[in-house]
Amino acid sequence: MTIGNDLKKQIIGENRRHDTDSGSAEVQMAVLTAQIKELTEHMKRHPKDYHSRHGLLAKVNRRNKLSTYLRRTDPKKHVEVLAKLGLRR
Repeated sequence: MTIGNDLKKQIIGENRRHDTDSGSAEVQMAVLTAQIKELTEHMKRHPKDYHSRHGLLAKVNRRNKLSTYLRRTDPKKHVEVLAKLGLRR
C-alpha cells in the first residue's frame, strides 16, 4: 500500500524546484497525492480496513496543511501546484 521507489523518484523529479530538492512543499504534496490515490483504491476494495483508513486521513490532513502553508507563503505557486495535481481548493 505504498508507492514504489521508481514512481516516487519520478514524482520528485517532476515537481522539484532545483536538482537536489526533495522536501519542498510542492514535492511533498505531489508524493502525498500519489499515496492518497493508492490508498483510496485500497479502501474501495477493503472498506473495513480501519487502520489504513486512519493512515489515509492522516495523509489527507498533512497535504491540507502543506497546501495552507504554500497558499500563505506563495499564492501563485499554490495555484500552479493545485492545477498540476488536479486538486481543488
